[in-house]
Parts: sequence; structure tokens; C-alpha cells
Amino acid sequence: MRNVLILIRREVSSYFVSPIAYVVIAMFLLAAGVLLGTPGFGAFQPGAPADLRSIFSFGIVTFFLLVATSLLTMRALSEEQKSGTIETLMTAPVTDIQVILGKFVGCWIVYMAMLAPTLIYVALLAVYGNPDYGPIASGYIGLALQGGLYIAIGLFASSLTRNQVIAAVVAFFLLLAMTLLGPISSSVPPPWRYVLAQVSIPAHCQDFSEGVVDLVHIIYFIVLTALVLFITVKVLESRRWR
Repeated sequence: MRNVLILIRREVSSYFVSPIAYVVIAMFLLAAGVLLGTPGFGAFQPGAPADLRSIFSFGIVTFFLLVATSLLTMRALSEEQKSGTIETLMTAPVTDIQVILGKFVGCWIVYMAMLAPTLIYVALLAVYGNPDYGPIASGYIGLALQGGLYIAIGLFASSLTRNQVIAAVVAFFLLLAMTLLGPISSSVPPPWRYVLAQVSIPAHCQDFSEGVVDLVHIIYFIVLTALVLFITVKVLESRRWR
């Protein structure tokens, strides 16, 4: 456990000594702020419901999350491979599982730090409206789980290459593919139609934005995140045999 905590601290600090975290966080907050203030979408409009569904619903902000997590994770393992520090990690008294877990949790903490400033919007809704805190809380739970899966897929992509740009592009298109499985499923004959629809990410996001915390959705994100991280560990382990 101590080794994992050291790796988490190392990972978090590495983000904030480079501009990447600040750029990504600023980009996301700008997108969320613009959307909340846009007529027809935002909560801060006359007669609009006092909620944050424009952030939590699977839509424009989610697209920025795809980009943000791809950029956050692109250097996690690819930079280690390019600089050669991955060899130091692999010969240190830590296991491959600890390395991946440390990087995953560290990146997830940065992701949650990106979401934290949006709590200002909750405070503003409380001052100027009468928000229902149930859907807001469930929305943040959904974003936390969704981000965990995005980060796991980003780490997997980063483990495949030494090039950060390639890692970001691969992560983005993997996430985009899982996003589009839902619409694609309508043109696929059963039973694959049902399978693709259930594997797609959007099918497990909408309920959170509406205040419904379904155990099925929670299991989906946890199991799929764990599976992707397991595969990433195996990719890292394969380096020992090269």
C-alpha cells in the first residue's frame, strides 16, 4: 500500500509541474461554463430548471471529457517508455499492478480536481434557486465512474506506444467507438443489437443525470474499468519478455 501511495503522489505532482493539467482543466471549465450560460441548455436562464443536467447528460460536455481524459493519460506510460524511466519502475520493488494502480488513481485524482470547480455552480444554484440535490449528487457519481473508465482506457492506449500524440489519438477513438456503439446498434440485427447497446457508454450514463443510481450501471463501470486495467497490466508485463 505504501508503494502505491508513493506512486500516486508522484503521478499527481508530475501533472501539476507541467502545463498539461492546467490547460486541460481550463478547457473543460470553459466548455462547462459556456454551456451552462447558453440559452436553451444552461441552468442560469430565466425559467430554466435549477439543475446541472447540461453537464451531467451525455452530450457536448462529455465530448470535452473524451478529449480531456485522452490528453491527461497520453503521457502516463508512453512518456515513461520514451524516457526510459519505465525500466527503473519495473526494476524497483513495486509490482506492475502497483504501477498501473498508482497511475490510475493519480490521474483520477487530477480528473476529480478538474470537476471540483464546477461545485461553484451548485453553490450558485443554491443561492439563486431551489435545486434538487439528489440528481446533482448522482450526476457527480456518474461523472466519477465515467471518468474512471475513460482514464483506464487512456492508460491502456498509453501503454501501447512511446508517442504521446498517438496515445491520445488511440484513446480518443477507442472512447469514441464505445460512445457510438449505441447508435450503431440500431442497424445491427439481434441479438448483437442488444449486446452493442448495453456495452455502449451512453446507455449507462443517462440515469445518473436524472437522479437514478442503478446498481447495474455502477457494476458496468467498475467491472469494465477493472478489465481494462487488467489488460494494461498484461501489456506492461509483456515488456519483461521483449
